[in-house]
Amino acid sequence: MPHITLDYSANMEARTDIAALCTHLRQAAAATGVFPLAGLRVRAFAANHVSIADGDPQHGYIDISIRLRAGRDLETRKRAAQTVFDAARTFLEPAMQQHSIALSLEMRNIDPELSPKCGTIRDHMQKADQ
Repeated sequence: MPHITLDYSANMEARTDIAALCTHLRQAAAATGVFPLAGLRVRAFAANHVSIADGDPQHGYIDISIRLRAGRDLETRKRAAQTVFDAARTFLEPAMQQHSIALSLEMRNIDPELSPKCGTIRDHMQKADQ
């Protein structure tokens, strides 16, 4: 159950395709083999009011947060985090060459004792996709 959330400055919408970035990150996360496909969620939220670095309104950022249920060892999490970060960096490279952009990622565990879950997504997926 990884939830990947992008928090980004609204000016990034003119610099890159945020919806395509979400799809790209979902595909990269799925390709790691670390995250169950049925549990993958990628969403993005624009921050309309920001103040970055020296206050220049041309600065932008994308901060990626990955939350996942505990149980994976540190090396596995590091590898998966780096894979998703590298995918974001590659996708954003054209924009980063032209604009002032900060890119960051943090992965953290969710305590399964405090995070009940239920859903029917797996019931509605193609069997080969699970």
